[in-house]
Amino acid sequence: MDKRRVGQTKLEIDSLGLGGAPLGGNFVDLGYAQAEELIQAAKNIGIGYFDTAPWYGFGRSERVMGDVLRGSEYILSDKVGRLLAPGPVKNPADFGMVDPLPFNVVYDYSYDGIMRAYEDSLQRLGLDRIDILLVHDIGEFQHGQDHMKHFKSLESGGYRAMDELRTAGLIKAIGLGVNENKVCMDALAIGDWDVFLLAGRYTLLEQTAVDTLFPACRKAGTSIICGGPFNSGVLVGRDTWNYAKAPKEVIDKARALGVVADEFGIPLPAAALQFPLGDEIVCSVIPGPRDKGELEQIVTWFKTPIPTEFWATLKAKNLMEPLATVPS
Repeated sequence: MDKRRVGQTKLEIDSLGLGGAPLGGNFVDLGYAQAEELIQAAKNIGIGYFDTAPWYGFGRSERVMGDVLRGSEYILSDKVGRLLAPGPVKNPADFGMVDPLPFNVVYDYSYDGIMRAYEDSLQRLGLDRIDILLVHDIGEFQHGQDHMKHFKSLESGGYRAMDELRTAGLIKAIGLGVNENKVCMDALAIGDWDVFLLAGRYTLLEQTAVDTLFPACRKAGTSIICGGPFNSGVLVGRDTWNYAKAPKEVIDKARALGVVADEFGIPLPAAALQFPLGDEIVCSVIPGPRDKGELEQIVTWFKTPIPTEFWATLKAKNLMEPLATVPS
C-alpha cells in the first residue's frame, strides 16, 4: 500500500486502512470468526493500518483486533473519551449495535479519564502499544447541549494527558475522531494536534471541510484521515447517511453523481474511495467493510482507473466544491 505521513510526525500510514466499527457489530451482525477473517484478509492484502474504538461493540472490536494483530507488524489508531462500565445496556439496537459486550458507556474527557481509557484499551487489545490516539465524538453531533462541558474538560486536562503520552513516546500521534468540522476548528485553538479522523465531511458527496478546516489544518501541520468515505452507505447504493435514513436531497445528489459515473463507465464507490486522497492533507481513507467479500471489492474499487475528465465533469455540473482538490 502507498503510505503517507501523519502531520509533522515521523509516522507513515497506508493510504487505505481498515475501519473497525463493523468488527464490533455496529450496524451489522458480525460474529467473532467473521471479524477475525476480515482483519486477516486485510493483512494478507497488504493493509497495515487499522482503526478501532471502545465504542465499537463496547470493546468487541478492540478484542478481536488485538487478537489478530498481536505478534505482527501494524499501525493502530484507537480512541479515548468513553470509559466502559460493567453492566449491559437494555436495548443494544438503540446504540446501533448487535450483540455488544456487557458494558455501558461513561463519558470522561478529563486528564484522569483519558489516561484510564488509554490503559483500558491496551488491556482489551492485549497489545503493548497504540500508535495514534484520538479523542472520540466530543462535538455537538454526539453530545448536543452538553458538548461544551465535555470540550472544557478536554481543554482543562484531557489534552494535557494526550500530549504527555505523545511526549513520553507512548503514542506517536494524537488527534480527534469526529463527524463534524467545527469541533476540529475549536480543538486547533487549544492544542497541537497531528491528525483529525473526520468521518463523512470530506467525501465525494460533500466537501464542507474544504473552505475553513483544511486551510487551518495546513497552517497547523495537521493531517486528515477520512472515515466514512461512502457517507454511511449512500455512495454504495444504500439509503443511509450520517448513520440514519438519508433525506431526499442527499439521495438525489448521490444519484446525480452516479449518473456521471455511469457516463464514464466507472463504479461510483471507486470514485468515492479515491476522491479524498486527491488532497495531500489526507493521509488515509478508512472504509468499514462488513465482511471479507466487501473488503476485496473495496480494494478493487481503490485500484480502478478514473479519468481526470470525470472530476472535471463533476465540477462543471456543480456536483463538487470548486476548491476541492481532485486526484491527478
